[in-house]
Amino acid sequence: MGAHMKTTIELNEELFLAAKHRARATRTTLKALIEEGLRSVLEKPEQAKSSGFVLQDARVHGQVMLMPDPRDWQALEDEHLRAASGLSRT
Repeated sequence: MGAHMKTTIELNEELFLAAKHRARATRTTLKALIEEGLRSVLEKPEQAKSSGFVLQDARVHGQVMLMPDPRDWQALEDEHLRAASGLSRT
């Protein structure tokens, strides 16, 4: 193989301990285990990471629903309360 590079990485403690345990159990080194994992990931074709969540289409009759300015929420609520109580806007 090519030249070796030295680097430092930070791992979550739980992941680090699990990796050390796996390396010990398979009689290999943590370095070899990390290299194997990196090779495995790099061999796979790049895929868009999917969270599994798909945002629902919020369009109404094909039109994008515009959200009011958050600063207007109080005015919108006041208008809603007036309409719900039957009071006219003055």
